[in-house]
Amino acid sequence: MTETIQNIIIQKVVLGNEAIARGLIEAGVNIATSYPGSPSSEILPAIIKYNKMENLNIHTEWSTNEKVALEVAASASYTGKRSVVIMKQVGLNVAMDSLMSSAYNGVVGGFIIISADDPGPHSSQTEQDTRFIAMVAHLPVFDPSSPREAQEMIKIAFELSEKYSIPVLFRPALRVCHAIQNIPFNPIEILEHKANFQKDPKRWAIPKYKYSLHKQLNEKIALITDEMENSKLNFINYPDNKLQYPLGIITSGVTYNILLDLLREKGLEKQIPILKIGLAYPLPPQLIADFINHCDNILVLEEPDYTIELQIRDKSKILGRLNNFVPSAGELTTEVIYQIISPLLKEYYDYELTSLEDTNLINEIKALDLPIRRPKLCPGCGHRAAFFAIRKAFPKGIFPSDIGCYTLGVYLKAVDIIIAMGASVNIASGLYQAYKQDNKEIPIIATIGDSTFLHSAPSSLVNAVYNNARFVLVILDNDITAMSGMQPTPLLGTLADGSKGKKIDLEKLVKGCGIEYYKVIDAYDIPEMIEEVKKAQEYVTSDDGGIAIIIAKHPCMIAYRGKLKKELADKKVIINENCNGCKYCITYFECPALIYVDNKDKSKRKVIIDPRICVNCGCCIYACPHNAIEYNTIKN
Repeated sequence: MTETIQNIIIQKVVLGNEAIARGLIEAGVNIATSYPGSPSSEILPAIIKYNKMENLNIHTEWSTNEKVALEVAASASYTGKRSVVIMKQVGLNVAMDSLMSSAYNGVVGGFIIISADDPGPHSSQTEQDTRFIAMVAHLPVFDPSSPREAQEMIKIAFELSEKYSIPVLFRPALRVCHAIQNIPFNPIEILEHKANFQKDPKRWAIPKYKYSLHKQLNEKIALITDEMENSKLNFINYPDNKLQYPLGIITSGVTYNILLDLLREKGLEKQIPILKIGLAYPLPPQLIADFINHCDNILVLEEPDYTIELQIRDKSKILGRLNNFVPSAGELTTEVIYQIISPLLKEYYDYELTSLEDTNLINEIKALDLPIRRPKLCPGCGHRAAFFAIRKAFPKGIFPSDIGCYTLGVYLKAVDIIIAMGASVNIASGLYQAYKQDNKEIPIIATIGDSTFLHSAPSSLVNAVYNNARFVLVILDNDITAMSGMQPTPLLGTLADGSKGKKIDLEKLVKGCGIEYYKVIDAYDIPEMIEEVKKAQEYVTSDDGGIAIIIAKHPCMIAYRGKLKKELADKKVIINENCNGCKYCITYFECPALIYVDNKDKSKRKVIIDPRICVNCGCCIYACPHNAIEYNTIKN
């Protein structure tokens, strides 16, 4: 693709994550690793797209977890390559051990750690703040406010990393990752970095020298702090030449743009001084102090925590999260910021903000009386069938589970507890040991997805086997990493760019962890699944038993819809006259294609099938106690 036409830079409207990928491409990234997770999932695919489009030679990979991804990318940077690792904020927890060590080691080629935050949170276990981790690790952290700024910051981040030989964190929040904006497609910087690892055991290997490396890291942060005093990453827009202002606002990230949009809409953007922070750690103390001295009161708007506020030495004028003026949790949306600044504008500028609410629209929506629908597994999802069978087999069991689509098993009453990626095996092990101590036996049936199992469960499984734990583990294998965007897993043998890799055999892996009892069955076969779960539990409780694994396989209906649609083309699921509207199938099977039709006449209350979304898998046939659901075979 030609990037310039007669020196005119082409612009395109792209997703925020694609803007970040474009920034990485333009800055000459050599190695890009990732583990998928919203809101970061689209970055690596965009890198792959541009890599092919521009005929570049960038190594890209979906790593098995975030720790692996960070270590691969960090090691490449030690050879002089520009490297990036991409993950969501909770993924950084998985990589923390290696992150701390890489901070001490420093880098040779630029190294960026992209950790996409999820204030809210919208699709995460927590809404933790990557900027706090930057402070703990003593690493600079970039906080872009828009897709375009994120694109621009990437090159600066690489340059800062190389200048100070330090990894840098890059923290785009959800509203940056998934915003859409026009960005320039700049020329690509082609860097001829040849791998050249310089052996230096004092730096790379010997623990004794970590103390001196820690001191060096502190010195690097001090130098970066001084540089930020005059950096364009942090800037102030004073409205005029006043010496003093009743109110000033310090903000960063997407909150800056939301604030600016709100003030512009009310015509107030030229009345209030704003200090916009681009590098959230380390903060330049003199720049901060000067700004505070020019204002009688300071409002700090940042999300999801108080990283900036914590670094401000003089907090006597500060209104923020620490004194509960700003909500202590949650996303700072337009509505929330409106509620925060309204009383301040009234008090200090005698300005009454008009309401953001459209009363007529709100009333019209309320009048619709729309039902609240919670999220459900897709029609035809094999996980639903597996969960139904598990609960049928042991309705009073304990059901640990994990992170993925199958987390929704909680609504099928087949998921009781979740902690983090890969933790279901450890939860099951801990539950078993606790009940064993009291000489009590209770069925424990844990579930975990195929991708999540590979992410972090093998070591947990080895630990459980080694410590004589006993439980049933059902690996829900749908041939894809479904929840985070249909990325391939190592079980498929397909690499991130679509090329062929080495296929991993799940059965051999399970056996290698010390498992002697394992079965592979089709999740759609509910009667067999019920029987196998019971047999597995019998093995668990037998004298010479142990951990039993069932691999419940069925391809994801979204990822493989064409193939599965053909397989089910000659079948049609119908509701017959036996339906009495008991709602058992609705309550315990929860397929979106099953719809309950209410009626004042009780005899006419029944369930119908929505043909627009039903995939005719037939699993719901087993969910009706009255034999009211059946196949009506289509004759060609």
